[in-house]
Amino acid sequence: MTDTVTRFAPSPTGHLHLGHAHSALFGWRAAMDAGGRFLLRIEDIDPNRCRPEFERDLIEDLAWLGLTWERPVRRQSEHLDDHRAELVRLQTMGVVYPCFCTRKDIAAEIARAGHAPHGPDGPLYPGTCRDLPESIRRERMEAGAAYALRLDVAKARAMTGPLRWHDRAKGWQEATPEILGDVVLARKDTPTSYHLGVTVDDHIQGVTLVTRGEDLFFATHLHRLLQALLGYDPPDYHHHGLLRNERGERLAKRDQAKSLRSLREAGHSPAQVRAMAGFSDGV
Repeated sequence: MTDTVTRFAPSPTGHLHLGHAHSALFGWRAAMDAGGRFLLRIEDIDPNRCRPEFERDLIEDLAWLGLTWERPVRRQSEHLDDHRAELVRLQTMGVVYPCFCTRKDIAAEIARAGHAPHGPDGPLYPGTCRDLPESIRRERMEAGAAYALRLDVAKARAMTGPLRWHDRAKGWQEATPEILGDVVLARKDTPTSYHLGVTVDDHIQGVTLVTRGEDLFFATHLHRLLQALLGYDPPDYHHHGLLRNERGERLAKRDQAKSLRSLREAGHSPAQVRAMAGFSDGV
């Protein structure tokens, strides 16, 4: 036996597709091959998009596919106090600030500037609220203004110094979280975002190997920074390739023809679907 712990952490916002199956099987096999443990975590922090029926269906689909995992399943919505506590720690460090900008405000600011630094997902937040006087921040918050809580990446980097992380496919990586800019860690009424939630939960659950799609490769630079700030030991990573459709586009939940549910209903067997997901040797 080893201490390898992997996880699959879907959001119940739609039905799982073949890409999800590939990711789940990838993590499951990594744990099984190492004699380790595999976890299922439900990332349901978005009450507007997450639905109980999608959670029920994804659990049923994964079991039908042949996967097994430890119980109980961790649901992020049931552990928001964990995320809130770590957010408070970051606030105490002085690396979090309130941002009152709407998406429209940010777009207008970028347009006025004529250009903006770009990251892997497009223009970065221009830092409009980063240096607001504390008195103005307090006044707006007391007036009930909506806001997000952003990470001051430059200040955080000054506190941690150089960092690196290891990807099993690409080797050691120098952490460059500034490529994502001052990301949102929480909002006025929600004590966590994806970035904070996944970092905290992986630590609490003792995940030692994070297996996920290469589309999240750049996010790992930021997660390494959060780990350092919060005093977490970093896990190992393996960012696998993405399954794509015949047009070369990555699979999405809106592509119902590739959903596990539709493939099941069309009469495909678990072995056939595992093969479609790139695991022809079975489970």
